Amino acid sequence: MGIKIKKIIKKIRLKRTTVLVIVFIFLSSVLVRQLFSLQIIQGEDYISKFQTRTTKTRVIKSTRGNIYDRNGTVVASNVLAYSVTFEDSGTYNSTREKNLTLNGIAYQILQILSKNGDSLSDNFHITVNDHGDYAFDVDEGFTLNRFRADIYGEAQIDDLSDEQKNATAAQIMDHLTGSSGFSIVLYGKDAYTPEELAAHSLPEELTKQEILEIAIMRYQLNTNSFKKYMPVTIATNVSEKSVAAIKENQAALQGIDIVEDSTRKYVDDESMAPILGYTGQASSEELETLRKDNPDYSNDAVVGKAGIEQYMELELQGKDGEETVTVDNLGKVLDIDNSKTVDPVAGNDVYLTIDSDWQKSIYQILEQRVAGIVLSKLTPNKSFDYEAEKDASKITIPIYDVYNALIANSVIDINKFSDADASDTEKNLYAKFQQKQQQVFDTISNRLTGDNPPAYKDEDTQMQEYLTYICDDLLTNTLKVLKSDSIDTSDETYKAWKNDQSISLKDYLNYAASQNWIDISQISTSGEYLDSEEIYQALTAYIIDYLKTDTGFSKLLYKYMLQEDTISGEDLCLVLYEQGVLSKEDELYQTMASGGLDAYTFMYRKIANLEITPAQLALAPCSASAVITDTTTGNVLACVSYPGYDNNRLTNNMDTDYYAKLSTDLSSPFFNKATQQKTAPGSTLKILSTVAGMSEGVIDDGTYIECTGSFDLVTPPINCWNKQGHGSLDIREAIEQSCNVFFTTIFYELGKDSEGNFSEARSLGMLQKYASLMGLDQKTGIEISEASPQVSDKNAVPSYIGQGTNTFTTSQLARYASTIATSGTIYKLSLLDRVTDSKGKLVKEYPSKTAGQLDLSSNIWDAIHDGMYRVVQTHDQFNGLGVEVAGKTGTAEIDYYHPNNALFIGYAPVSDPKYAISVRIANGYASGNACLAANDIFKYIYGLADESTILTGYAASDTSNVSND
Repeated sequence: MGIKIKKIIKKIRLKRTTVLVIVFIFLSSVLVRQLFSLQIIQGEDYISKFQTRTTKTRVIKSTRGNIYDRNGTVVASNVLAYSVTFEDSGTYNSTREKNLTLNGIAYQILQILSKNGDSLSDNFHITVNDHGDYAFDVDEGFTLNRFRADIYGEAQIDDLSDEQKNATAAQIMDHLTGSSGFSIVLYGKDAYTPEELAAHSLPEELTKQEILEIAIMRYQLNTNSFKKYMPVTIATNVSEKSVAAIKENQAALQGIDIVEDSTRKYVDDESMAPILGYTGQASSEELETLRKDNPDYSNDAVVGKAGIEQYMELELQGKDGEETVTVDNLGKVLDIDNSKTVDPVAGNDVYLTIDSDWQKSIYQILEQRVAGIVLSKLTPNKSFDYEAEKDASKITIPIYDVYNALIANSVIDINKFSDADASDTEKNLYAKFQQKQQQVFDTISNRLTGDNPPAYKDEDTQMQEYLTYICDDLLTNTLKVLKSDSIDTSDETYKAWKNDQSISLKDYLNYAASQNWIDISQISTSGEYLDSEEIYQALTAYIIDYLKTDTGFSKLLYKYMLQEDTISGEDLCLVLYEQGVLSKEDELYQTMASGGLDAYTFMYRKIANLEITPAQLALAPCSASAVITDTTTGNVLACVSYPGYDNNRLTNNMDTDYYAKLSTDLSSPFFNKATQQKTAPGSTLKILSTVAGMSEGVIDDGTYIECTGSFDLVTPPINCWNKQGHGSLDIREAIEQSCNVFFTTIFYELGKDSEGNFSEARSLGMLQKYASLMGLDQKTGIEISEASPQVSDKNAVPSYIGQGTNTFTTSQLARYASTIATSGTIYKLSLLDRVTDSKGKLVKEYPSKTAGQLDLSSNIWDAIHDGMYRVVQTHDQFNGLGVEVAGKTGTAEIDYYHPNNALFIGYAPVSDPKYAISVRIANGYASGNACLAANDIFKYIYGLADESTILTGYAASDTSNVSND
């Protein structure tokens, strides 16, 4: 049988190719069978497993460290919250489909957040302004150029092309939203069809704000494109309603998830905000800097933006963990691989030297004192004639300035007057405004386009203010249409406008157009194709159109409507109630509404009750500051800046409206009056003059100088505050009496050389030498932003009595007071006590540090301390205080258009100094008012009076006009 088979095979004699074909057919059959099994028989099972078991790595957010005051009171902590994350987790057949899908998801999220009062969290620098245009929220500079570089994907600002460097907000939005970007809005043949839009839950028309917010989300997502599996946080601290809505619709919201997060919570105290700062999403430049020390910062990291939050960022920032999870196609977690979990590490806790109780109480003391000064100067007049008086001590506050301040500082929102639901009072005000606006626009139009308009100097005060606003505020500062860097300030026409005021605004702008001083790209798309006449025509049309919706110009119109009695103070007082600034539950509301109370009396009472505060009015005065240091360590126990702000509204999801209001607030709450505001120190600097004079031997404890009321060895003579003269004084009496003649004599003697020849430069050099020895030419070391001090470099005569170009912050004067109290120890001031980990284990301490030691003979210090003790004894503001205080007052003059600044420095107790203090009330009229504030502060910290008699909650009833310095 076997032989037969072999014979058959031999007869067949298969060719080699035939064998290969047979083998190929056999293998193909096996492969087809296997594919059939995988795709048909077991396909559904495999697809199900693929869809429901996707492995992802997700971040476990750490918590930021807490901040405590010196007593262990929490002043910044974390609370549980929910955040919305966005991840590009889809697969697409085309870029068009990808853009439609992501834009649709972004739009749906926007609708959910908006409906529930939530908003996106971002550090995008483009907004939609009041005119409905895209605009930057920062001025030209590094931050804006860094933003442009990020948008265009350049690593360095220098890599930007000229076109990119000069890109406007609108051009950037065109780039982001068009076909070269995220294809949010497409036109022409590329436009999305209604069917495409509907299929992805997008409307056929989007508002500019919606386009911007979709672009923000897409941009945030794009910054993480190199790690698609890592979600980005697009909204934080969202409401439970938004959480529920997103979870209900999560199947349709591909890549959207809700995660547990923590948000920052600050103590409810405006006085702490300038110290603590606030947190927010990191900008690209912040990340670039922070990653040099810690490369683990994520793109959506929340970091400190100001204050201690910013300074201690690397300590407070925790370290995120991660976990590996298995999720289904809806994002539901099926399993967590605990073996791969990396636990997050909480940030360290920071302990401050600040006493938050002191901080809050001193803030209230300052507010009460400033309000008291405002009331003492309030008059029922329309205006004050500065030229007639030319005496800063006699400046008053006309009630019409108070009415106007309600509008000028946006206490009243004039934009609400035209709302459909505006009150009758608001509608009436708006109708009168429209009439005034049309009259003014007609006049301005005539000035800009008519024949032979008057020269600026020949216009009345009202029209001059309008024209100045148009040229300086609008065209130069806001719109930057007039290019400051292109203007030739030596040009005769420029001088005729700016200096001589002998030409009209029309003449000036026409000339500016001919000289290429106008950036036409801001106002016309025709650009370089326009000649100078066409440029001017385009400019004038643009000005009138812009002013129609310009809130700043509208405020000017209301100012003159008040002066003309077109509208009344009573109208504005009622609007305070109708806009919710004051509660209608107030007992005065009905009286005011029925006409039973005049506006002057009403405003007086509201300021007295602090229902309307000096900060809201932003008149002079409206601010103050105080710093207290521990004289044994240099620790800062209180650093108070009035007014402050609510940092809870700036952290997490920033309240952008509130931020915008703070940014434009005329009282400048973001500007720390304790560490950033610099003014002349006034007579407080006479202690430095004493140190210089006694150290150089031009005076000693036995030197007597005759004060006749005027020092006439210079031109013009320097008058003493006591014009009758003090008679013969020694140094202790000179400090006590703050005698100008005595200290200008020191200046004169220090300026003499060995041959008795006087040199102002030599005298200034001596002042600068001893200022440096006392640390007055250096920052204090305080860990929040502090302005650099300025020791006078000209006008030697007034420099020795605290004027000249001397300017210091309140914090620098506090260290100066501490140096005097300790007989020469110059501390580096500090707000930091220690850092611990989240379990309380000590990580770092901040021991006391000195910046130098001023070694003087004991008789010099004795003279100074005795003189300063006498100062307090001769000031009635400290009568019956109960603790011995030494100090020095200062009344720093500005000009006769502004009230003087009031200052006091001192220390207590005299026998063994523990606390040094500096107080400044900007535009506080007289040093006596700073003394009254210091007296309240000493009473409070030493417990020398019932707290309710110090912290009354009302404007102070006692004020001072004393400035014997």
